[in-house]
Amino acid sequence: MKRIAFYLSLVLVVLVLASCKKGQKSLFTPTSSGRAYEVLVVVNNAMWDRAAGRALFDVLDTNVPGLPQPERSFRISNVDPMHFDRVLKIFRNIIVVDIQDIYTQPKLKFSRNVYAAPQMIMTIQAPNEKEFEEFVEKNGQVIIDFFVKAEMNRQVSLLREKHNDIVSTKVASMFDCDIWVPAELSNYKTGKDFIWASTNRATADMNFVMYSYPYADKDTFTKEYFVHKRDSVMKENIPGEREGMYMATDSMFVDVENIMVKGEYAQEARGLWQMEGDMMGGPFVSHARVDRANGRVIVVEAFIFSPDKLKRNLMRQMEASLYTLRLPNESLIDEIVISPDIPEEKVDSSAIAK
Repeated sequence: MKRIAFYLSLVLVVLVLASCKKGQKSLFTPTSSGRAYEVLVVVNNAMWDRAAGRALFDVLDTNVPGLPQPERSFRISNVDPMHFDRVLKIFRNIIVVDIQDIYTQPKLKFSRNVYAAPQMIMTIQAPNEKEFEEFVEKNGQVIIDFFVKAEMNRQVSLLREKHNDIVSTKVASMFDCDIWVPAELSNYKTGKDFIWASTNRATADMNFVMYSYPYADKDTFTKEYFVHKRDSVMKENIPGEREGMYMATDSMFVDVENIMVKGEYAQEARGLWQMEGDMMGGPFVSHARVDRANGRVIVVEAFIFSPDKLKRNLMRQMEASLYTLRLPNESLIDEIVISPDIPEEKVDSSAIAK
């Protein structure tokens, strides 16, 4: 009887472990493979070389905006469906091209953590190659944003587990807000309604800035106002090595866009900064949000100094931090909304045979 009880207990433990989840990942779900910003396209080899396949390749192969040198949005691989085996199915970012005449119109949909975790699989359906080509060209930015936000959500998950507690404490005391920045940003400086945290490296240097100012009117969110305010704040708080040097915005290379963060309006600005009187410079991205309860604008910014290295991954890693900003009376972020217009298809990964 004792032996039977032991085996029954062992079976029960296995069943419990199999049903346990950590987020969306079962304890028995493989960890996804591939590097950040790599995408595997599952597509017929012949079609990949025709106009429809080239249209998708050209979308994924576009340059990252706001960087001083050209860098591709993604590293792209492709595989014919016949060779889409167990090894490749655990890739972190997958696009499945599904062209069949059973469809009446093109459509995007996605599933998560089907074969591995974390994993995003986007399916692009179309009735024929011509409509597929036109649909992809029209929705290129939607496709790019989907996988960029998916990668940023992976970074947010890492920040949730490990971030700089000292910076979070400073932000809480100074602004009554919270934000998660990478733990490596261990150096910081404060000023009036201002904090700057940095890795303080000679290269691959990551920086975070936060400041606030009173909310005046709708003109507060023009490009001109943003550049003026940013320049005045940076000149006062981020001087160069010698007198007369200070951080400034390269106004010729600034793009401003209205976005939604946590369902609320935000102004996103991205472009280039330079050190007046010096040769230093690099890319930046910022979010400006209205703290209605206190009648002020909160700006959080990431900027990079990395003259001899690629900057895409560093910038996107820091940009993910901006989405974690919690204004007074706001809840902590669960995840960045990837795309409200792309339906999610729930897939029971345990029911998949392969």
